Amino acid sequence: MKLYFYYGVMGSSKTANALMKKFSFEERGRKVALLKSSIDNRSGETVIKSRVGLCSEAIVVKNKEYIKNVINPNEFDIIIVDEAQFLSEVQVDELRKMANDGIMVMCYGLKTDFTGHLFPGTKRIMEVCDTIREIQCMCNKCGTKATINARYQGSKIIYDGKIIDIGGEEKYIPLCYKCWKKGEI
Repeated sequence: MKLYFYYGVMGSSKTANALMKKFSFEERGRKVALLKSSIDNRSGETVIKSRVGLCSEAIVVKNKEYIKNVINPNEFDIIIVDEAQFLSEVQVDELRKMANDGIMVMCYGLKTDFTGHLFPGTKRIMEVCDTIREIQCMCNKCGTKATINARYQGSKIIYDGKIIDIGGEEKYIPLCYKCWKKGEI
């Protein structure tokens, strides 16, 4: 089977896509493991919720925890991971092995952080996956394709700080590179 990576900026409907895929596969009798990182606690510890209101219970994977200690891959046909950028390199390599062993693995996540650099988990996924697909979103300022998850405070773009700062529209806005460099939302 294959390891897929679907990426986009915040607000591009990655989570909604992941939840719709889960529903579609289960409707056809497939056994799906829906995983999420413990780092993402916006909707509660075990819930994945999209901005459009779709939600589902998920299996939580803690940082540095082996996925094989959380699920038995032999019990599932498909593994779907939301917020895959938070996975460790070891966890990504586990998913790659599961795909090699015949399980379809679909990862959804951000490509880059608010500074425009790849997350370590994303970097490893891109190195070992079979298929990479972008889920596009428009820049909130000019309407061109958004490529940056801009962190902001007030009307100013923030360019430094801790890399992982969980939040939604109250902290982040999708922007194109040009609008991001201007420094204001």
